[in-house]
Amino acid sequence: MHIVIVEDDPVIRKELKTLLENAMYQVTVLEEFDRVPEQVERCQPDLVLLDVTLPGTTGFDICMKIREKLSLPIVFLTSRMDAMDELTGIMKGGDDYIRKPYQTPILLARIGAVLKRYKGSAMQEVTRLEHKGVSLDISKCVLEYRGEELELTKNEMKILHNLFQNAGNFVSRMDLTEYLWESQIFIDDNTLSVYVTRIREKLRSIGIEDFIETKRGIGYRI
Repeated sequence: MHIVIVEDDPVIRKELKTLLENAMYQVTVLEEFDRVPEQVERCQPDLVLLDVTLPGTTGFDICMKIREKLSLPIVFLTSRMDAMDELTGIMKGGDDYIRKPYQTPILLARIGAVLKRYKGSAMQEVTRLEHKGVSLDISKCVLEYRGEELELTKNEMKILHNLFQNAGNFVSRMDLTEYLWESQIFIDDNTLSVYVTRIREKLRSIGIEDFIETKRGIGYRI
């Protein structure tokens, strides 16, 4: 997932970039603020992390201009504490409003929650995804390959849907677990491995070999 950071403080900018890259996000940092909506449109990110107070403009104005052309999550990250500012941010089109100084786990959790809501909406709109000749039919909950259909359970479907949405990129075990069960609390880490093993066995049964790649310490990709 690709995140654009719009933040004028170079120290915070660097900190956020490192934090998000360590969480396996692709990150683009903007350092000029006179044409932010145009730069965001060129990047086509999955989420914008946006400061409110910026040189020569405000995050509120930028948010409105982005909303005129793009439908993507926008999260305000700001030191402004006034409740009216938070209300203004939401009314201008923001999906969340996080105050500095932020706590790292909470920041990552809230970014993940916003992305999940948008991905859930996309799943309702798109009914078929394809990769390497393999099709995932969301409406029928089946996987198709060379004329053969493979029925999937609900959780098998959700795992494959997440991998198809991020085709070519690794998805961490943490992200897959959160996507499946909303929280990692009380979930045995081996459970995900069991599901992936079952999916691989099903894939092999219709002639699909080495479709899901595992990278130790990173996660899975197709």
